[in-house]
Amino acid sequence: MGLGAAALAARPANAAEQPPEGSPGSPDVHLFYYPWYGSPSVHGSWRHWQQGGNQPPESVGADFYPLLGAYDAGDEEVVAQHMRWVRQAGVGVVATTWWGQGSYEDQRVPLLLDVAAEHGVAVAWHLEPYEDRTALSTVEDVAYINERYGDHPAFYRDAAHGDRPAFYVFNSLLTEDWSELAAVGEENIVLAQTTDVSRVVDFQGLYTYAVLTEFEGWAGVAEWCRANGRIWAPSVGPGYVDDRAVPGNTTETIDRADGETYDAIWSAVLSPENGGPPDWVSITSFNEWHEGSTIEPASSTPPVGHNYLTYDGAYGTTGEDSPTAYLERTRYWATVFRNIPRGVGGSPVVR
Repeated sequence: MGLGAAALAARPANAAEQPPEGSPGSPDVHLFYYPWYGSPSVHGSWRHWQQGGNQPPESVGADFYPLLGAYDAGDEEVVAQHMRWVRQAGVGVVATTWWGQGSYEDQRVPLLLDVAAEHGVAVAWHLEPYEDRTALSTVEDVAYINERYGDHPAFYRDAAHGDRPAFYVFNSLLTEDWSELAAVGEENIVLAQTTDVSRVVDFQGLYTYAVLTEFEGWAGVAEWCRANGRIWAPSVGPGYVDDRAVPGNTTETIDRADGETYDAIWSAVLSPENGGPPDWVSITSFNEWHEGSTIEPASSTPPVGHNYLTYDGAYGTTGEDSPTAYLERTRYWATVFRNIPRGVGGSPVVR
């Protein structure tokens, strides 16, 4: 089923059931989070913002311009604002991008954990395909992360599935043999990025990451996961555009349609027609600015002369009300998801 009238018609009409501001975020909604940005004032040089040949701070590798400007993810005030926005979105977990032991992103983890704990947000892990990543190195990475960060109060553990931490493995299909994961599978939830259930025998769950508008076969994936004790964590997102970050790229742009795209994907993912509700919903993304999939507030008055897009018009908002439109809508959908009755006995135990 694609993004059509049926998906839009299925969306709930109001948000009357939303919890009060400041209530805990949903532990079953996970936001992909990117701490890879750097600036001269904190990091000593620009990092990531210059992608696509751009020259920050006014020209950045993104089609939307952050409300915070070209920030540094090592700035405590920036991270604190991020965590406040995550809470505003009704989300309880961020899955931080992670590029190996000692990497720039690994160095950002202590600050992220400390600030997340202050704001009642938990941290899971998005393991990226760094050079020479293998199944064995992934096992070693899981052990490293658990040993180094596992005692921190912000370290995410899923209470519904044995208090195990979660590790999303991006581009998992790059590796054929994942049998080494048996060494960590009993005590961790490791998720493959695929809907091909034949490729996940060694994993404890599946997710999709990409902002998708077709859901053919998802009901079967969800049914397989329930029958085989796996977590199903499909991904939703507001749209996709990477023209400034990757000039000349032919990747299809997915227009936000003033929020209709985000609503339709959420509705489809939660629909029984597509196997919903899932165990978790993963959101692409909080701040992957290069790919235009962000719900982090974007400036309504970006630097002129760069043809930036804005959130103006999203859910009927304009001007200064538009930057937080996707945070508020995420909070609404997270509440809808949380209030859906689950099957008798709940989800099966993940193995």
